[in-house]
Amino acid sequence: MTDKADTPPDHLSINPMSPHFDGDLLSRGVGIRFKGEQRTTVEEYCISEGWIKVQAGKARDRKGNPLLIKLSGPVEAWFEDLGDDAPVAKA
Repeated sequence: MTDKADTPPDHLSINPMSPHFDGDLLSRGVGIRFKGEQRTTVEEYCISEGWIKVQAGKARDRKGNPLLIKLSGPVEAWFEDLGDDAPVAKA
């Protein structure tokens, strides 16, 4: 049985202005696999809805924040501090 502390949340963002930001969880390191490929450029994800947000090149909005695009598909997340045998949250 997997412990709640061993699985990442359903929705997480690296933007401190987001309501889904959690610095403590991010400090553990969260690995993301999207459509079977490990991604390191994910800004935000939602496992239950099956999407990630990534930067759209070097484009910025008028406030200087990077523009993000939403990609849909199967998302898996895990904590990197648990190693390779860590439980994986899937959608």
